[in-house]
Amino acid sequence: MSEQITQTAPPTPQAHDAPPSLLKRMLGGSAGRNLGLVIAFAVLILVGTLTAGDRFASFDNFVTIIRYASVLGVMCVGMTFVITAGGIDLSVGSVMGLASTMASLTAVQLASAQTSWLLIVVIALAVGTLAGLVNGVVIAYGRVVAFMATLAMLVGARGLAELISNRSTQIVSDQGFLEFFRADLLGVPILIWIFLLVAVAGWILLNRTTFGRRTVAVGGNAEASRLAGIKVQRHMVYVYMLSGLTAGIAAVMMLGRTTVGTSTHGLLYELDVIAAVVVGGTLLIGGRGTIVGSVLGILIFSTLINVFTQNNLSTSVQNVAKGVIIVVAVLLQQRFASRGSPGK
Repeated sequence: MSEQITQTAPPTPQAHDAPPSLLKRMLGGSAGRNLGLVIAFAVLILVGTLTAGDRFASFDNFVTIIRYASVLGVMCVGMTFVITAGGIDLSVGSVMGLASTMASLTAVQLASAQTSWLLIVVIALAVGTLAGLVNGVVIAYGRVVAFMATLAMLVGARGLAELISNRSTQIVSDQGFLEFFRADLLGVPILIWIFLLVAVAGWILLNRTTFGRRTVAVGGNAEASRLAGIKVQRHMVYVYMLSGLTAGIAAVMMLGRTTVGTSTHGLLYELDVIAAVVVGGTLLIGGRGTIVGSVLGILIFSTLINVFTQNNLSTSVQNVAKGVIIVVAVLLQQRFASRGSPGK
């Protein structure tokens, strides 16, 4: 008896089984998100040009936009690391105010006059880094929720700045310091060059170093990172110190731009910084961060403010527009996060 063997034809590949094209993979990743930000930025520029004409579409005005964004942009770099690691820092604006107050004290300026104006810079950076260290230790080793710990620093740093300065404005009189920060390099203000250098350094640190890979890993899954040998608590301290350092750099830039130190510097800046980082594509739940996106995010907000100012629109309208942008960005983040989770 012969056996009849029935051969089953291989299943016909379905359209949905085909691997995604290179273009689709690019648009679905960070390049696609950044492209969306670039398009939004270009649309804002087009709107500004059409509504304000040459007042907006001039080289000097574009320099003004980037110069305004530079101080906040530097803090965005530090905030990107904090949020990527799964944290939050509400205190960057107050830390910036405290650092600018400490660096502009009469005693510091007298000492800088006898040594070097770099002393003002060192004091501001040290104050910012120390505040970040306190935040990191309280959060990592004290196990205080990041929101509450940095909220306490927000209130405490602002109050300490008011006590130290007696709520008075301190004028920076060191001519070497002022001349450096008023100078241009290749026709571009020094503040913009500092912003560029910090952004490039932040991009390299996040994307090309072990520190950056550990930051992403900790934000994605802190327990798995601990089991993999990463010292999670110590790394979180470093991340918050980095955020404090960028707040100190921003304080120095603000001193150079305004020539005064005051406890009101950086008031509510933390809201704009967090919003720009989130709009740029860094996940609030941690595990994904982008320096390029954060830079584009703060440039979008700065351009938006400039367009509204050029058209004599009120700050209330500006705040409504910023609120809408933030909500849309968070909704898009949730959509991307759900696509990337298992079973979705």
